[in-house]
Amino acid sequence: MLPESTNGAGGTSGGGLAVPMAWLCAEYLADEVLRAAALVAPGSLEYRAGLQALALTVHLAEDPEGRAGARGSYRVDEWLRHTAYDRPWPPWVEERLAARRAAGDDGPDLALARTAWRQLRDTWIRATDLDGRSDPESPVDESEQIWLPAWKLGLPLAHLSLHLR
Repeated sequence: MLPESTNGAGGTSGGGLAVPMAWLCAEYLADEVLRAAALVAPGSLEYRAGLQALALTVHLAEDPEGRAGARGSYRVDEWLRHTAYDRPWPPWVEERLAARRAAGDDGPDLALARTAWRQLRDTWIRATDLDGRSDPESPVDESEQIWLPAWKLGLPLAHLSLHLR
């Protein structure tokens, strides 16, 4: 199936709306992984951040033409690499979005991916700062919280959920 469908011949259905199948599939997979991991309550802000971070990772790791390619453990390993703590995830997302736009991909999948990235980048969540600890061996004081962009909370949640799948 093509990544976008308008249920009409020649890609149009009398000006009908294209269905963003690639994005919807990525979001569905992310939802399944997060629900199976059961780390946070579905519907919470943390869950939404993890869902968007994982869906973006899955979607942007795919071939821009929507061809799924290999599946299974190879794909999970790739997603784990992209979501790892030591990887520069935000620049990777920006580069992939820009590359797709430059390639002429202005479809609904890219629009939804760009919206998800904008929400992750611009939404701030009050949470425990795991990066700011001076001594990594000291216990985490969860009462000390700071404002973090949503992706900083969603990305580790997505990564851990992939490990637990």
